[in-house]
Amino acid sequence: MRNHTELNEFILLGIPQTEGLETVLLVIFSFIYLFTLLGNLLILLAIVPSSTLHTPMYFFLGLLSILDMLFPSVTCPKMLFYLSGQSRAISYKGCALQLFFYHFLGSTEGCLYSVMAYDRFVAICHPLRYKLIMRPGVCVGLVVAAWLVGCLQATVLTSFTFQLPYCGPNRVDHFFCDIPAVLPLACADSSLAQRLGSTNVGFLALTLWLCVCVSYTRIGIAILRIRSAKGRQKAFSTCSAHLTAILCAYGPVIIIYLQPTANPFLGAMVQILNNIVSPMLNSLIYSLRNKEVKNSLKRVFYNVVFTALD
Repeated sequence: MRNHTELNEFILLGIPQTEGLETVLLVIFSFIYLFTLLGNLLILLAIVPSSTLHTPMYFFLGLLSILDMLFPSVTCPKMLFYLSGQSRAISYKGCALQLFFYHFLGSTEGCLYSVMAYDRFVAICHPLRYKLIMRPGVCVGLVVAAWLVGCLQATVLTSFTFQLPYCGPNRVDHFFCDIPAVLPLACADSSLAQRLGSTNVGFLALTLWLCVCVSYTRIGIAILRIRSAKGRQKAFSTCSAHLTAILCAYGPVIIIYLQPTANPFLGAMVQILNNIVSPMLNSLIYSLRNKEVKNSLKRVFYNVVFTALD
């Protein structure tokens, strides 16, 4: 990633049109970030010690919780740092790393959503063969593939973005280093990198979304064939939380990278929804709408209380 740049750092200008609201934003985003970390940590605490939750569905949910803690941690700490009145500067390498890990974790999470949709498809459409199809080796292989796709996507996007020379303005009109905000600062023609970024992100997001749609179309057909109302309700409840989380994740990505003209304020709002709010919502969706997770959390809580009293 070497190039002949004269810049040593970038200045993050933050969320557009929010001057004077730094203290309010600091309080709001601090609460959301801490709630995100706590909520997803509780999901992990519910899954790990409970042997009844050691199934493919909860294996993927546990990994999703880890990603939902790491993903906002790429951008949120730095944003909270400068909202508190500290320096808005970020080093050149720090900017490149932020862009890499944002797309690495984001792409991996997108792939994991598709894997989880496939898991639900097998569970509902092929229940008798579920344990055979979703055996441990297959689950691990799907997760490794998700991480590899994310790593490849992030490497390509970061390489094409930072192979350009940056020798002039260094003020990034965004709250973190992302492709649409960094490329306009390049001293050379960035049209190829812009097209590549939009094409790669859009293609991956639409491909994964198509996979999810295919899985849930088959699931919907299978649910409608269930004769008992109780059976349909149980099948639907196991998928509704996952489908809600997918809509919260994919919607912002498609909006931000496929809009014809960049809008800094809209882009920032959509990125906040995708990067900060969505991971918090996932912890609420999967804990409040999942009876097994809630029961496991109660057991963990009771064990902690009784241990403390003893």
